[in-house]
Amino acid sequence: MKGLALVALAQSATAAAPQEEPGLFMTIVKFFQDGGAFMYPILIVMALGIAIAIERYIYLQLVKTKNQQVWKKLLPVLNKGEFRQALNLASNSNAAIGRILAYGLSKFSQGKRHDDLEMAMEEGLMEIMPRLEKRTQYLATFANIATLLGLLGTILGLIKAFTAVANVDPAEKANLLSASISVAMNTTAFGLMAAIPLLLAFTFLQTKTTEIIDSLEMASVKFVNVIRSAKPAEPKVRPTAKP
Repeated sequence: MKGLALVALAQSATAAAPQEEPGLFMTIVKFFQDGGAFMYPILIVMALGIAIAIERYIYLQLVKTKNQQVWKKLLPVLNKGEFRQALNLASNSNAAIGRILAYGLSKFSQGKRHDDLEMAMEEGLMEIMPRLEKRTQYLATFANIATLLGLLGTILGLIKAFTAVANVDPAEKANLLSASISVAMNTTAFGLMAAIPLLLAFTFLQTKTTEIIDSLEMASVKFVNVIRSAKPAEPKVRPTAKP
């Protein structure tokens, strides 16, 4: 009797002990597997969007840094009226602001009017803007695609669930249907999990692109004002020797 009591006590202690919860990685794997086949295209769309967002951020950050460095070099030269040296600096730089100012300085060196100078700089800005905005619009499109794929996966999962419980015992219908619906909802949840970060990245990159374009326009206005107020540096004339 004593042995049986010990065995019963051990069994009750084992049953009362809390079961170990699965880790985060296993929870994610189970969530992904329960979602069905539509989880894979959503994952591909999310990966492409993240790759584009990282590439665009690095590119825009490099453009901003180069513009600031070139402008710091050009502004003192422009204020001194050394436009030929400024043209050389702008032409040799690979920064966006350097190309825009090179357009204007080339027109100014040809003796063109200020209106022609401004038009040339606007042309340079219009040439650069598509490079700044390139591929950023894809992020919003990918966010919409991820959401729609999630909804489509959920709808197909619900259709499959209702079809599966059609010929099941009525006592088990409720449990089976609720389990099937919870699994079908995984695709919608994962689609939203992919879409929200992509929309945030799209908004952030759009704001960063707008800031760069605004800085280029401001630099162009400052450049035109410097051109209108400054005079070209006069070349030094060597004194002629007296006969």
